[in-house]
Amino acid sequence: MGKVHVFDHPLIQHKLSYIRDVHTGTKEFRELVDEVGMLMAYEVTRDLELQDVEIDTPVTKMVAKRLTGKKLAFVPILRAGLGMTQGILNLVPAARIGHVGLYRDPETLDAVEYFVKLPQDIEEREIVVVDPMLATGASAIEAINSLKKRGAKNIRFMCLVAAPEGVEKLQEAHEDVDIFIAALDEKLDDHAYITPGLGDAGDRLFGTK
Repeated sequence: MGKVHVFDHPLIQHKLSYIRDVHTGTKEFRELVDEVGMLMAYEVTRDLELQDVEIDTPVTKMVAKRLTGKKLAFVPILRAGLGMTQGILNLVPAARIGHVGLYRDPETLDAVEYFVKLPQDIEEREIVVVDPMLATGASAIEAINSLKKRGAKNIRFMCLVAAPEGVEKLQEAHEDVDIFIAALDEKLDDHAYITPGLGDAGDRLFGTK
């Protein structure tokens, strides 16, 4: 079973409180989601492999640590996942970005795929799927299904806010996927919204209804 990591870093929790706040406007909401995306990516990439390299400092030679060059890809789920992408790229500018487009069927609540664009060598990359919300788990499960069908093997999932129901469903569907969460909330309401949550992340990011 994949591990569930819930971040308790004070900066993440502080910024998340403003992301949740109904009085936070679109501009500030975008900036905060961007910042928390970067902070979370810092933690998600904590176990990247390093190698020894010899360098010259202004004083002497030394053996320093650099990334081994293992390939990374971040895959936001459209559209809300885009809100976390720039912050991630600020931290890992060489990473490739894929996209998976899904919408939720209003009757069945199932996730329906409408767009997938990935790096050609996706099977060789360490992948982090990104979405602000993990509610029913349907979108995350379908996005990871799409990646695995195209050869992806090493996958993690990262989100701001999750409901216990969504975490459970994702773990059942993809036992090999670790889940990284800024906050694990109380439950889903009768409309499958996370409670207390932060509302509709896509609408708040892009100023839509």
